Amino acid sequence: MYMYLPIALTSVNFLLVIALGLTVGLLSGLFGVGGGFLMTPLLMMIGIPPTIAAGTDANQIVAASTSGMYTHWRLGNVDYKMGLFLLLGGFIGGAGGVQLIKLLRATGGADFLIKITYVVMLGIVGSFMFVESLLAMKKAKGSTASGAAPQAGEKKKGLLALLPLQVYFEKSGVSFSAFVPFALGIFVGVLAAIMGVGGGFLMVPVMIYMLRMPMHVVVGTSLFQILFTCIEVTFLQAYYNRTVDFLLALLLLIGSVFGAQIGTILGRKLHGEQLKILLSVIVLAVTVKLVFDLVLQPANLLSYAGGH
Repeated sequence: MYMYLPIALTSVNFLLVIALGLTVGLLSGLFGVGGGFLMTPLLMMIGIPPTIAAGTDANQIVAASTSGMYTHWRLGNVDYKMGLFLLLGGFIGGAGGVQLIKLLRATGGADFLIKITYVVMLGIVGSFMFVESLLAMKKAKGSTASGAAPQAGEKKKGLLALLPLQVYFEKSGVSFSAFVPFALGIFVGVLAAIMGVGGGFLMVPVMIYMLRMPMHVVVGTSLFQILFTCIEVTFLQAYYNRTVDFLLALLLLIGSVFGAQIGTILGRKLHGEQLKILLSVIVLAVTVKLVFDLVLQPANLLSYAGGH
């Protein structure tokens, strides 16, 4: 039941690892998130060093995102114009993040700082999504509203309308500066490299609440961006930092491919607001777990000299 991992230098129950992959794949297909925000902490909990957990997680996200994106592509849920701007930024951010890891690995407190970042980001995003979804469900009680976005004319408001290079994204029905998705892509690329996450847990709420994109297009486009960003990050992590355990990644891939298909099917049965509130609950649950780790086990968090 146990298998030795040559890069991680530890033994794990391979059935447990496959189950973790299945869970993350389910999240990928259901919400359009890579699942790294959940997988990286889970891998550390079963004894995988943080640097290996982050590097390998980016690898398994590739398979989960591929499986989920293929299904959404067939359904016509991918905004390729939006995805292209996200990818341009993601490639730049991913390359910079991989180089930044070399600096983080030299500091003994890197893991502690990264967990603090996780707690802050997940706490803010999860709380906002939960409250906003509850209010939206109350307003739409008795209706079949699924979080569809307003017309493009209503979205082009505020500071976003003042930025240069305004572009109309036909698939999403929104219009704003090309700098917005480009900047978001850079941010997500850095997260993918440093934390081993696809960035969907931040990207999805931003695309829904700030860019006002329809929920079904958000999921497909998010997976498109996550897929290619994580391909780049996986290659660079393996080449420069040797932090990708391909045997561990293979076990995760086995579960994630099937999980993504199941998640996509389930996602078609739920309304947009139901998906949002379910994702917010998961995000908040992970936040609570990380807070307990920080408060109750500070010694363990500082024991890994290198961080992500």
